[in-house]
Amino acid sequence: MVIVTKNFDTIEIDDEKIIQFPSGIIGFPDLTDFALVHDDEKGSGNVHWLQSVQEPAFAMPVMDPLIVCPDYNPVIDDEVFAPIGNLVENEMLILVTLTVPKDIKNMSVNLKGPVIINATTKKACQVILEDNQYEIKFPIYDILNKEKEGE
Repeated sequence: MVIVTKNFDTIEIDDEKIIQFPSGIIGFPDLTDFALVHDDEKGSGNVHWLQSVQEPAFAMPVMDPLIVCPDYNPVIDDEVFAPIGNLVENEMLILVTLTVPKDIKNMSVNLKGPVIINATTKKACQVILEDNQYEIKFPIYDILNKEKEGE
């Protein structure tokens, strides 16, 4: 499949790499098909993009939460995963959405609304964590700068 995107120009996506969100994503319930795009030119190697297949202008930056919060381990009810199939730890990918405002120093990730991808079924869901352990706007600018300096 070839799509013309806002952020990446024309990209080709193998059909078997399309990730389906049966219930859509929060705020966009009609967007159900995405591809995980890795583009080092659009940020550090830590930032990836969930690119909508249905709406080429929509791409959401995401990253591995363990990069900025090493003890991230949300508790999620198993019933939430029913639409995406049985999860095996080695076949599960957890990502969090990234917000980059005009003042990059206010960059944050949403630890309260992770995206869980079942790599086996290529299905995913975004959940809202019930507890107050994690923040919606967890600041990451200083964390990423320290990591960059350590490289």
